[in-house]
Amino acid sequence: MPRLLRYLACTSLMALLLSTSPGIAQQGARGGEWRSYAGDAGSSRYAPLDQINRDNVRTLQVAWSWRFDNFGGGTSETTPIMANGMLYFTVGPRRNVIAVNPGTGETLWTWRPDEGARFDQAPRKVGRGVAYWTDGTDARIITVTPGFQLVALNAKTGAPIREFGMDGSVDLFTQLDLVGNIDPMGKIGNSSPPVVSNNVIVIGPALTQGGTSPNKENVKGDVMAFDVRSGKKLWVFHTIPRQGEPGYETWLNGSAEYSGNAGLWGPFSADDELGYVYLATESPTNDGYGGHRPGANLYSDSLVCLDIKTGKMVWYKQLIHHDIWDYDMPVHPILIDIRVDGRPIKAVVQMGKMALAYVFDRTNGRPVWPIPDVPVPQTDVPTEWTSPTQPIPSKPPAFDIVGVREDDLINFSAALREEALKATEGYRMGAAFAPPSLVVASGNKGTIVAPGFGGGANWQSGASDPETGFVYVGSVTRPFVAGVVKTDPPDPNRAAYTAGRGGPVPNIQGLPLLKPPYGRITAYDMNKGEIAWQVPNGDTPPNVKDALAKLGLTNVPPTGFPAQVGLVVTKTLLFGGEGSGGRPLLHAYDKKTGENLAEVPMPGNQTAVPMTYMYENRQFILTAVGGQGQPAGQLVAFALPVPGGAGGGRGRGRGGAPAPAPGGAPAATPAPGGDR
Repeated sequence: MPRLLRYLACTSLMALLLSTSPGIAQQGARGGEWRSYAGDAGSSRYAPLDQINRDNVRTLQVAWSWRFDNFGGGTSETTPIMANGMLYFTVGPRRNVIAVNPGTGETLWTWRPDEGARFDQAPRKVGRGVAYWTDGTDARIITVTPGFQLVALNAKTGAPIREFGMDGSVDLFTQLDLVGNIDPMGKIGNSSPPVVSNNVIVIGPALTQGGTSPNKENVKGDVMAFDVRSGKKLWVFHTIPRQGEPGYETWLNGSAEYSGNAGLWGPFSADDELGYVYLATESPTNDGYGGHRPGANLYSDSLVCLDIKTGKMVWYKQLIHHDIWDYDMPVHPILIDIRVDGRPIKAVVQMGKMALAYVFDRTNGRPVWPIPDVPVPQTDVPTEWTSPTQPIPSKPPAFDIVGVREDDLINFSAALREEALKATEGYRMGAAFAPPSLVVASGNKGTIVAPGFGGGANWQSGASDPETGFVYVGSVTRPFVAGVVKTDPPDPNRAAYTAGRGGPVPNIQGLPLLKPPYGRITAYDMNKGEIAWQVPNGDTPPNVKDALAKLGLTNVPPTGFPAQVGLVVTKTLLFGGEGSGGRPLLHAYDKKTGENLAEVPMPGNQTAVPMTYMYENRQFILTAVGGQGQPAGQLVAFALPVPGGAGGGRGRGRGGAPAPAPGGAPAATPAPGGDR
């Protein structure tokens, strides 16, 4: 259904406008609710709410909180959804599903899976939330368990939908198109919520990580779709093509037969009106060495558009050829309507660990601005294979440091720059996509690459503003030494080289090797393909302040914390914490300029991506927090003070006096007999 019909008369003219006019098809979360992990199926993370605004945001206080410790949870990456007066989320490594009252945090029902060995051996137990579906009468919560079972629950009661699959669940192990005799137990699972659109559930698989392992085989990251009513499997997309399928030829020497991964562990998106789903895939097995899988390796590290009802490919673009840097795409594709040189475009923006923003027409896959394949440095590691070129966008510019050059080294003083140059002797540095190098005791220490394995943007993702065409992203400047050594002892069933064996990134008198900011927030004007503004993520970390003070450098501007920021956009504001490595503060930025308008104390660090909603005429900002000496994580809901109500912890305006961090409200009591 076109998105404005909730607000406007249903006429054929309006339907036509909705299908052709930019700025209309993507309107973010509607009706004060938050029905998808990222607000809407297009992953805008935007809600057109303005009860909380620049004039009152500094008065935000904790309205309620919900603690995770009694449900098996410590810190959590969950982002709740809100629909029909109920709030839903997962908690704990088992991914218990919880429903609470959005205004008070009172627990309404719980559902707890018990999977035995499937849970014990699950590769990724983190859970980031659930999905919601309704036909106006029936309403369901859709979740995937750590043991890789698809479950449909009654949204009102939490009871399994008995006509879905077998008594409410589908065993996803039995639905995989397995190759050979490989056992999926402990090798494949899920970590981000499924996407539900056009009555179809799409599952993104998460697999055991390659990292520093010399593994060259694993389960393939097939993407599967199911009917939301019956649980019947509808289609499968092979991210690693089978013999005879297009793309198989990009896996040389028959390597598609045994290679695995190329899954979809991060969140992803759909266009309800076009009927398309957009998949952002990860790297193949393994992350840091690929000599056993020569070739470009489609459809790893790709943005893939499928017809959601049939699974037929509409278009694709591989963004990293033959990934040996772990530069996968955990940032959800952001669907946004923009206008470039007067031309309306239904766009999709894909960002990732590489710190580049790739922008396409989401209807056909054509780049909005040229994305040429650029020659890149080649490997000298025996038996490795590197692509001669990589696609690098001409616009917009990178949102973080890409490649390491002398100009990127620490620059607080000329002496520190010289010390940094000396410290990098014996390492390789270079432009974008400089390959990992062979580490030898008597010489090379490895290649310093940026972004590193944990740099750029990650699952915390970005956000967008359909009113202005702005896209926001948080990132970390975190270099990494990419080095490989021979696998010892040699094993024909494993990779010839083991990755991740370089030395540590040099530290310069207690300071990071590269110049700040170490964490940042970037705002793109996607109508122009330009950076509108960029600010550090918070103040300067205490250890950096101490190191600078010892050097007599006391007037250095904020460097930002090296932590990933989760963001949410409203009518006038951009909200974001400082991530799990920053301070326990919720920032409110002017979304047009990046001005830091308020810093609201939280009872812990931000550990998930925030969301916002209206309930009983009150706007809430909700995020998961943890750390900072807290015995357990908790959901914390912020709202404006109720007129005549009790006071609470207040934020501070820019330049105002700090306020003490508010204590969380008492944890909600679970409803009797809630486990199902």
